[in-house]
Amino acid sequence: MTSVKQHDESLRARLVAAGVELVTTRGVEALSLREIARSAGVSHGAPRRYFPTHLSLLSAIAREGFADLARRSADVVDGVEEDPRARVAALCRLYLDFARTDGGMFELMFRHDLLKSGHLGLRETSLPLFGRFVDAVAQVRPRPGDAPPQVVATALWANLHGIAQLWGWGTLQLATGTEDVEPLLRTVLDAHLGPDPR
Repeated sequence: MTSVKQHDESLRARLVAAGVELVTTRGVEALSLREIARSAGVSHGAPRRYFPTHLSLLSAIAREGFADLARRSADVVDGVEEDPRARVAALCRLYLDFARTDGGMFELMFRHDLLKSGHLGLRETSLPLFGRFVDAVAQVRPRPGDAPPQVVATALWANLHGIAQLWGWGTLQLATGTEDVEPLLRTVLDAHLGPDPR
């Protein structure tokens, strides 16, 4: 017989999975408590029994996005040649691709209210992912006199995030006259890491 705790964990997981599916297929706007409950096949009051606030359920959904991005970035780091700059470029491409292909989840993950709230250790999930990026940048820019790797990585990430947002809105395609984001990425990498020596 299934214990109450197992039942609760199963229902909690179903609610999160329903939210992940909704944000992936229909975007952030679809993530009302009622719609998540309907998609999970439970009563509209059920989410409140397992998540005290709407924010805590959204945080659990966003945590799945960070876990997915972390898995993908680990694969990228493992699969890239030993060239540190190529590793940073691959992580940047992954970030831009994630924003393009998983736009709803991307938008949810970086909502300020979720990150600031600290629900379900969302910061503890996102910060190690950023730490991997800082480590990769540190291997490219270890020269004395450079800004600290964390500062360079933060500036690079902010630039990438801006590209991701503006590209998603279609603004950069109008500004550049192309659907190819690669020239922008090369320019950003050169600006933050120095010219590619190859």
